[in-house]
Amino acid sequence: MGGVTSSIAAKFAFFPPTPPSYTVVADDSRGGALCIPEVPQREDVDVLKLRTRRGNDVVAVYITHPKATATMLYSHGNAADLGQMYELFVEITLRLRINLMGYDYSGYGQSSGKPSECNTYTDIDAVYKCLKEKYGVKDEQLILYGQSVGSGPTIDLASRSPNLRGVVLHSPILSGLRVLYPVKRTYWFDIYKNIDKIGAIECPVLVIHGTADEVVDCSHGKQLWELCKVKYEPLWINGGGHCNLELYPEFIKHLKRFVLALGRAKPAVNGVVTPSLSSDIKLTTSVSSDSKLTAGESSGTESFDLQPDVPDISRNSLDSRLDKSKKTSKPEKSRMSTDRVDRFRRRKGLMW
Repeated sequence: MGGVTSSIAAKFAFFPPTPPSYTVVADDSRGGALCIPEVPQREDVDVLKLRTRRGNDVVAVYITHPKATATMLYSHGNAADLGQMYELFVEITLRLRINLMGYDYSGYGQSSGKPSECNTYTDIDAVYKCLKEKYGVKDEQLILYGQSVGSGPTIDLASRSPNLRGVVLHSPILSGLRVLYPVKRTYWFDIYKNIDKIGAIECPVLVIHGTADEVVDCSHGKQLWELCKVKYEPLWINGGGHCNLELYPEFIKHLKRFVLALGRAKPAVNGVVTPSLSSDIKLTTSVSSDSKLTAGESSGTESFDLQPDVPDISRNSLDSRLDKSKKTSKPEKSRMSTDRVDRFRRRKGLMW
């Protein structure tokens, strides 16, 4: 059954860029450290190859910020690789003042092996293990971020890690089959059964989805948000599609508020606690009458103060790119997009 499931995943879920957008080489000037020559070189970036328990070597990049208050583990969409995501990763690190670890799934970029649902689970586990053992990141400092198909490994890991700081689901899917058909039950051959796992996540969850998403309908994000135990105010981007949400000003602003809200009363990565300001942004925990956490029933809210807002960075800002994107008549395909969907596959609903 596992083989059949993996074949379905490969058919409907995975479209790694061909050829890969980057290479990995040893930099003799840095003692043989790995680097990606196709992207601007930075001193605060580590390029890694990590062995998974299924025997694949996945490529990852770890970008640090000197004043980081958290670390983000980012699982990208199905039609991108690290070379295409690198610019966005650096931007998020600067704008949110966090460390960020991004990685390529098996069979993507310069990662070995073949893409499959099972491999993505072991891929994210290898990256998670590296963050804990090599960089000393604790679960209480870690925010998992999953975009589109990346919501699968993200929710799977989050459902097994009760002490995470938070989870971000960007254009997430209920399950693979539900992207293609409006089924009402979960079948054994379905992939990324997020709808069945989301209720096991114990930390706050932020859901971001575009209302005009033609690849993964916004109803996927809304239903997952309803099923969360600990809900953070969601972001439904009016007119946003599947590949361009990063270009809307409210995207980075809302994401920043979420990160800062989670940081209240949490020690920073360097051990320094940042003072906080009062805010009316709330996290809602769903609690039933028998004191068990249930989906879709809110009986109380708990307010979380926010830290002082981080100044916006004007250089290469995401906000400025929105104006440029609105002036073009080309189909939705941003240079910073994490799902570069071609027109034919998008009409068929095969890419997410």
